[in-house]
Amino acid sequence: MSHALKTRERLSEVRYEIRGELARRARELEAQGRKLIKLNIGNPGAFGFRAPDHLQRAITERIHDTDPYTHQQGLPAAREVLAEFHRRRGTPNASPERVFIGNGVSELIDLSLRALLNPGDEVLVPSPDYPLWTAATILNDGCAVHYTCAPENGFLPDPDEIERLVTPRTRAIVVINPNNPTGAVYPRELLERIVAIAAKHKLLLMSDEIYDEIVYDGAEFQPLAPLAGDVPCLSFGGLSKVHRACGWRVGWAVLSGDPLAIGDLHHAMDLLGALRLCANVPGQFAIEAALSGAATIHELTAPGGRLYEARRAVADSIAASRHLRMSTPAGALYGFPQVVGDAAVGFDDQAFALEMLESEGVLIVPGTSFNMRDRDHFRVTLLPPPEQLREVFARVERVLDRRADAASRAQVA
Repeated sequence: MSHALKTRERLSEVRYEIRGELARRARELEAQGRKLIKLNIGNPGAFGFRAPDHLQRAITERIHDTDPYTHQQGLPAAREVLAEFHRRRGTPNASPERVFIGNGVSELIDLSLRALLNPGDEVLVPSPDYPLWTAATILNDGCAVHYTCAPENGFLPDPDEIERLVTPRTRAIVVINPNNPTGAVYPRELLERIVAIAAKHKLLLMSDEIYDEIVYDGAEFQPLAPLAGDVPCLSFGGLSKVHRACGWRVGWAVLSGDPLAIGDLHHAMDLLGALRLCANVPGQFAIEAALSGAATIHELTAPGGRLYEARRAVADSIAASRHLRMSTPAGALYGFPQVVGDAAVGFDDQAFALEMLESEGVLIVPGTSFNMRDRDHFRVTLLPPPEQLREVFARVERVLDRRADAASRAQVA
């Protein structure tokens, strides 16, 4: 008699709808011959973007050197380049010894939380968040405590609320800037307030900066580590978004702050890095080319560039909508619209996302997948061509028209 193998119970608390049930249903529909527009993942290569030629050359020219394992923290030359990059930004005490290269930022988020947390420790995480932060906290036996980034405040957090949430079990504050999913770019004054909270309560700052150079209309990205000074800070970056090289799985984390305060965390991360031997070696040879070569992202985010015009298409579509409003993203690769008016009556973001998939052939991500309470948002990526995004929002409007009309009829009845 067969029986089901039990799995880890805490997995029931983890959600990752970006690649979850809706994505599985999309694959079923594609297998049936349906043509879909999939806006669930910020995956540039799936929309025709390519990693810059000089990065590709850097790998091919050194491919013969990539067979052995390298140091668990990464290639020494790549770590020196990253340390120098952070020194130029103003990161205090940036050195190759404090640089960790991983298989994307995702691996390093998990590794760093595993190094930090004991069972029951708390991490302050934004809501909405990139859901890996909450998932990795849970799976490393911690508790994700969410601070609100409200749409009426441009999705910027309230530092007073962050401080109210600090308890004796709090270990870290997570900052995602530029923000996924909302596109908010945090001003210097806000970041300084968050640093002051971390300093007062002796917390680690964890700054997810994977979209650091993807900003629009003069928005300025402010790295956190230079403001943190001696306050322990982990700054995360990588090649996936700015350099359109998601599949290479090259990310990094730079540990800064008072050497006495960060010593144990450094050793713990080094140990965990050694246990997985090393990160993907070929991709590490592209790091120097990425950080010293031409900044090819800027032509995409400037007026006339494909990302800029895609963002404009989304913003214009929402401005013309009867049912949507949006805080226009200042950075990153996403729009995060809110459903309002009659269409919002009884609105359920999961049901809406399923209806968009089944009836309109569009795959979006419900807002609650990003650990927010309200069920009236959804996320789309800005990576498709502008004309395709206009078509997407014509289909969104069609579905919301039906919902609004049904709600209006119900009110009359």
